[in-house]
Formats: sequence, structure tokens, C-alpha cells
Amino acid sequence: MTGAAWLQLGLYVAVLLLLAKPLGSYMARVYEGEPVWLERLLRPLERLTYRLLWVSPETEQGWVAYAAAMLCFNALGLFVVYAIQRLQGLLPLNPQHLGAASPDLSFNTAVSFITNTNWQSYGGESTMSYLTQMSALAVQNFLSAATGMAILVALIRGLARHSAKTVGNFWVDLTRTTLYILLPLSLVFSLILVWQGVPQTFGPPRTVPLLQAVGPDTARVTTQTIPLGPVASQIAIKQLGTNGGGFYNANSAHPFENPTPLTDFLEMLAILLIPAALCCTFGKMVKDTRQGWAILAAMTVVFVALVVPCTLLEQQGNPALTDLGVDQRASAIQPGGNMEGKEVRFGIVNSTVWATATTAASNGSVNSMHDSFTPLAGLIPLWLIQLGEIIYGGVGSGLYGMLLFVIVTVFIAGLMVGRTPEYLGKKIEAFEMKMASIAILIPNLLVLVAAAVAVSTDAGRAGPPNPGPHGFTEILYAFSSMSNNNGSAFAGISANTPFYNVVGGICMLLARYWVAIPALAVAGSLAAKKQVPASVGTLATHTPLFVVLLVGTVVIVGALTHIPGLALGPIVEHLMLSGR
Repeated sequence: MTGAAWLQLGLYVAVLLLLAKPLGSYMARVYEGEPVWLERLLRPLERLTYRLLWVSPETEQGWVAYAAAMLCFNALGLFVVYAIQRLQGLLPLNPQHLGAASPDLSFNTAVSFITNTNWQSYGGESTMSYLTQMSALAVQNFLSAATGMAILVALIRGLARHSAKTVGNFWVDLTRTTLYILLPLSLVFSLILVWQGVPQTFGPPRTVPLLQAVGPDTARVTTQTIPLGPVASQIAIKQLGTNGGGFYNANSAHPFENPTPLTDFLEMLAILLIPAALCCTFGKMVKDTRQGWAILAAMTVVFVALVVPCTLLEQQGNPALTDLGVDQRASAIQPGGNMEGKEVRFGIVNSTVWATATTAASNGSVNSMHDSFTPLAGLIPLWLIQLGEIIYGGVGSGLYGMLLFVIVTVFIAGLMVGRTPEYLGKKIEAFEMKMASIAILIPNLLVLVAAAVAVSTDAGRAGPPNPGPHGFTEILYAFSSMSNNNGSAFAGISANTPFYNVVGGICMLLARYWVAIPALAVAGSLAAKKQVPASVGTLATHTPLFVVLLVGTVVIVGALTHIPGLALGPIVEHLMLSGR
């Protein structure tokens, strides 16, 4: 890597970690009901929300009631988003007069946005009206993110409380997350994006003359239609809420979603900002900030350890082009390396950092095409998804997934020394291990089963246009993305078919709730337990040794589960490419 590349990566990580503490402390105050400076402005709206929901903010819920409220709310969101898509042709704010989405696409998209996956089997500007993008998709960008953060807060309360029967109130956590965290951050970020040139308008697409006509004389193209719409508001929450669903089909490679180097840096920063800050929130709420920093350190170690080789592999270039005599070294007229599928405005480093960040978090937005990465560089984003979206992960969902891995790590360490494992003064027993195991195994099972079904059926094999290991990688990536609620695509696969829409929708539903419900069950179980005083034999969970144990557990589970599949896809493709 060049000095400039190290500087770009170092600046990104440094700014991320510097912002994590103040934002994390603020969010802890929000969730603990302490005064925050926005309360004077938003408190009346918060009270009105509770009245409309018929909710008493002072009444707390046990984990079963909390889970039931979450499921009912998400089920309502699923129905509303599906209905808006099916009725789109009859609804206003549709200047392009787009018709209804198909039933299978509507189902897939509705599931995708309520589960915070934001997998898109459609081209945004050519399929969804302004009203659908705003009232269905952008609204769920807020609410699905807030749902994940609420579940996390319930789990944190389970760890912080003892001899308690409740873990909070879902409606209060959802409302405060949306009003005091997501809306203010999104408003500020939207204004910055508009300042940088991202559209925010209800005006129809504009047809403008080209400066130079293109095409043959018999079919000269002299005009271009420029799609517009309320873009900035959706892009802000798509990044901050680790949603990733783009207004345009090209996502953040589109110049209207990501027009400048500044927006590129800020959008990359927004992807990991809240997930990183929530580690500090966790430390504050359990009254031991070292615990939050330990988990953040584990996430950062894995992230940096993977973004560096991803960048190096892309900077080496494509061996197939080298065999053809193409000079891929950097020079005055070319940036060097593998620039296929990348925006020249951003180059290799910004593309690989984005690819690693978006798959470390369950974001899924892209500013380059992962399908065009060299095989081993493409393996890294794929494997990050398969680790379970816990290296930062989605807002809320990433940290509660990592905390379940912490429970497994503590249990393994307890077996190694022959004593009952403990975490934050709570004994980790059979029930917690069963729930953590379910949450870890279900997404992995969905990836393997769905990919196996796809490669075994005509409907599944019809998706990828590429034969051999690359086509297999496209299928494996698609179901890894949907089964881990990421949402990014390897590209090159035709996913808008009944098979991929239905099977993918089922994977997204199971992956979200078969992790969320076990996390809430663990929260209820831990909250009811008495606190055990620390003793000489208690494993310290804030030390570098524990960080190493945690990273090892995450990597081993990911490696043992997915190395066979990776060997059939990107690893074989790399061997074939390097052996040309």
C-alpha cells in the first residue's frame, strides 16, 4: 500500500473512533432517560407519540411482551410496505407513472426493508415512485434500524440489572431511538448531502440535451433523461441506519447519491458510526466502560486485518490482464491496479474501504461492483458477511450478535479452566448457551441450505450469467447477504425472479428474528439472575487476552462453517486465474 493509502485508511479509522465516545455517551443518556439537550424541542412530540400508541412510558415489559410488541410492529410494517408497492400505480407522487411491483418483488422488498436488510432486486429510479421510496422504504429505514437498537438496549439492561423481571418498554425504546438519535443525525447529514449536490425534490425527471450526440447516424442520441427525487433524505438514513438501500440502481456509485470525495468519506463514516458508538453506549450502561472498549477493539482488529489485504489485492491488478501485456502499474495517466467496476472519482482505496465497511456492517450499499474485484479481494467482503454481521454490524443487531458471541467465548473459557462461566457478574448457563447457539447457527444454516438449493435447481442456476466458480460465488454471496441481513449484491446475478424473491425473503425473515428473539430471551434470563461477586477465578473480559479469545472464536466459527463454500468459489477462481 502507498503512503496515501495508509493515510486514507488511518484517517477513516481515527475519525470513527474519535466520534464513537461522544455519540455513545449521548445515546446512553437517551436510553437511561437522562436529560438531553433535544428534549425541550422533542419532548412534546414524544408524549404525543405515546398517547397515539396508547402506551404508558412508565410501564416496563418482560422479554416475552417486549418480543411480542416488536414482532407485531414489524408485521404491520411488512403489510404496509407490501400494500404501498402493490397500489403504487394508483397513488400520488408518481411523476413517471410507474405501475405496481409484482407480488413476489413486493414481498421480497417489504421483508428486506423491515428486517434492515435492504436487499434490492429492482432498479430504484425505474421501479419505485417517490411516494414508495419515501413512505415505505425511507420510513422503514428509520424503523427497522430503531428496532435493532431497541433489542440491543433490552439485552444491555438484561446484563446490567439483577433480580429483575423486565427489560424495558419496546415502544419507548423505539420512539426515543427514532426521535433523539436517528432523526437529528439524518437531518444534519441530509443538509450536508444537499449542499454537496445530492437532489432533494419532488420534481419530475428532466430531459436535457447532450453536449455531444452519441450513436450511429441512423440512431443518434441527442438527449438524456436525468432522474430526480427526494434522494438526500433517503441516503442519509440509508447510511446512518446501516440500511444500504439506494434511491438509484447504481447505489452509491451513482453521482447523485455520492457526488464528491467529501460525501464519499462521510457516507463511509456514517456506515460504521452508530455501530461503533453503541459499544461505548454498552460500556456506559453496564457501568464499566472497559467492556465496551474491549468489544470495539475486537471489531476494529478484524476490520483493519481484512481491509488491508483487500486493498493490497486490488492494487496488484488482474493477472489475466498482465498475461495480455497490460501494464497495471500506477503512472501519470492511470491509477494502477484493478480499476474494473470502480468509479475513477474514488479509486481503489476508497472502493475497498467502502466494500469492507459495508459488509462488516449490515449496510449493503456499494460505491463499486464487488463482482469485479479480483477473486481473493472479493472473498473478503463475502467472508465478512458470513461472520454474522458482528464486526460492527448493523445498528443494534451487530452488537447484540457480538454479545452472543461473547457469551459463547466466556463459556468456552469457563470450560478450559473448569469453572462456571460468568459475564458481568451473571452466570452463563445452559439456557443462555442454547439461545446463543441458535442465533449463531441459524444464519449459517440458511446460507448453506439456500445456496445448495439454488445450485441444485434450474430456477436457481438461471440467476447468475457466469459459469463455473464465479457463478457459484454470485449465488453464495446472494444468500450470504440475505441470510445475514446485509443487502449488498456481488452483482452479475439476475435476482428479480420468483425463486430468488421468495426464497431470499424467507431467508431474510428467519435470519432477523431467529437472532433477535434469542437475544431477547437471553436478556430476560440474565435480568432475572442475581449478581455474582467477582472472585480470583473470574475471567476478566476487558483485557487484551479476552479480545484475542473473542476474535479467535468469531474467526474459527466463520472459518469452519464457510471455508468449504469459499473453496468452491473465490479460492478455486483465484487458482484458475493465477494458473493461466
